[in-house]
Amino acid sequence: MTQPPPPPNQPPQPPQPGYGYPPQPPQPGYGYPPPPPGPGYGPPGAQPGPYAPQPPTQPAQPPAYGAQPPAGYGPQPHNPYARPTQPMQGAGAGYGYPGQAQPPTVPMTPRPVPGGGRRNTTVFIVVAAVVAIALIIGGGIWYAGSAGDDGHSHDPVSSAGQTGGTSGGSVGGGGGGGKERVPADPAAKVLFKVELPTTDDTVVTSGSWLTDTVYAKSGIAEITGYDPVRGTRLWTVKLPGPICAASDHVNEDGRTAVTFQPKMPPKDSSAGCSQVAAIDLAAGKRLWTKTINSGDYPVTFQNVTVAQHTVAVGSSDGGAAFDIDSGKALWQPKAGDACSDAGYGGGARLVAVRKCGVSDSRKLHIQNIDPKTGKVISEYRMPDGVEYASVVSTDPLVVAADVGDAAGDGSGVSDYFSIDDRTGRLLARIPAPGDTYGGRCDGITRVEGCNQVVAGNGRLYLMTEPHDGQAEYSRTNEIVAFDLRTGKPTGQRAEAGDGYTLSPLRMDGGNLLAYNAPPYNKGGQVVSIDGGSFKVTKLLENPAERSVHTAETSLLPEYAEVLFGKGRLYMSAQFAHKRDRTYDQEYLVMAFGTDG
Repeated sequence: MTQPPPPPNQPPQPPQPGYGYPPQPPQPGYGYPPPPPGPGYGPPGAQPGPYAPQPPTQPAQPPAYGAQPPAGYGPQPHNPYARPTQPMQGAGAGYGYPGQAQPPTVPMTPRPVPGGGRRNTTVFIVVAAVVAIALIIGGGIWYAGSAGDDGHSHDPVSSAGQTGGTSGGSVGGGGGGGKERVPADPAAKVLFKVELPTTDDTVVTSGSWLTDTVYAKSGIAEITGYDPVRGTRLWTVKLPGPICAASDHVNEDGRTAVTFQPKMPPKDSSAGCSQVAAIDLAAGKRLWTKTINSGDYPVTFQNVTVAQHTVAVGSSDGGAAFDIDSGKALWQPKAGDACSDAGYGGGARLVAVRKCGVSDSRKLHIQNIDPKTGKVISEYRMPDGVEYASVVSTDPLVVAADVGDAAGDGSGVSDYFSIDDRTGRLLARIPAPGDTYGGRCDGITRVEGCNQVVAGNGRLYLMTEPHDGQAEYSRTNEIVAFDLRTGKPTGQRAEAGDGYTLSPLRMDGGNLLAYNAPPYNKGGQVVSIDGGSFKVTKLLENPAERSVHTAETSLLPEYAEVLFGKGRLYMSAQFAHKRDRTYDQEYLVMAFGTDG
């Protein structure tokens, strides 16, 4: 098809990846974390330093606001962002990145050590038999899955504190039971905005949490609590250095955990992300801070999570756990261990990703463990050749992996594994070709680093890659479901609508909440998808005003943090950076809400 001429009176070139254009981050070097993908996620035009991620290339010129877009305009097919292919070690990239100046580790040959606790090397291994994969075609999309059924119902759990991988629901697969109500009018307004802090380097600002009384967000070496409606500052917890990682989970007492550096670089770059702290979001205070040494060096923790009253952190040197209330050590790395916990998935339960052996011959174990004692409840061994795995959900237990580096699109996922958390038996293996499905998992640097994929209600919910819509020049996608017991598609499908792109957010009882990224001339939406009928109900729609749209589309859920609760939407950036005056206003937080 011949391309139409560009519309007249085009505005200046925007900096954001809005209007549907995906950003283009550079290839990271060895040992460096994945770069932020663009404005709102990382530095637009920033010059952060020799090891920090460089700014992405600019998107093509968009049409005038409200004009008809040219061919190919709008949400584009999945862009294969580069991912590091090596475990994180050595110097970091910008403030708050893990793995800074750690001493080299020596690979150890695995050897069995008796005992079932987390301080011992190995435990009993339940080797699950991988059943045959049946390939079927459904609705023009290739599906595949393996069968299995334990007849086990999981307790319903939901969390407003995650952008993906949220647990919840029972195996039955029915809808309903959600807490989010449908407003009389879904039209939303901006409740409040927090400007993106400025810095001369790229700084991690990961971490956002929503409770009944506070919305909390990480900044540069601090966490601030805001009134969830008015946005007034309620409290600020100052930290001596930048945050490296933050748990997605908040327990019933309103407590969570983070890891951070002991000082602002470059004052002390040798300790890396060695500090672990529990944060009381209700009181707005740091409860305790802990450090663990490996020989003469502090251990750098790349992963942190919360499960009930346990804070669990993981690293290449092994995992450790603390009581969230007192800070008492529950377990920690032990010299001579041939296996180590790379990280944990939290929430209602605690799941460890345990590595044994060295690279190229590593064995990976998924362990459901008791959060208080570390005792192994069940274990599943991943297929040979799997070097990294991500925990999508702990209840139901679902993990993701790039088996044989087959993903090929930088998503970090080729297959999802549904596991019986009681026995360690594989229920289903669900292949997810990168050219068919969206969603991302960063098992290399973050064990819990999955977003835009949700497991709950006996289902795995995946977004499809964008494709041509019905209207001219439009792009769109769907959310589809797979049965976690059989791995087969359920036949359920929710359509985004022309120009929109649906991303799973979290479970709401038996229903799925999703964010609908907007076309160039509309505002984004939050919708509820009934777990039984798959009926789509709009809960919120943001303003289409250009300034709001531009800011919103710099905080899309592929890399930003998106939370929704009590009819309010919170979108926040995971990086702060040096500002460039030629760009539109950027925000650390944007909050939206309806009057209903």
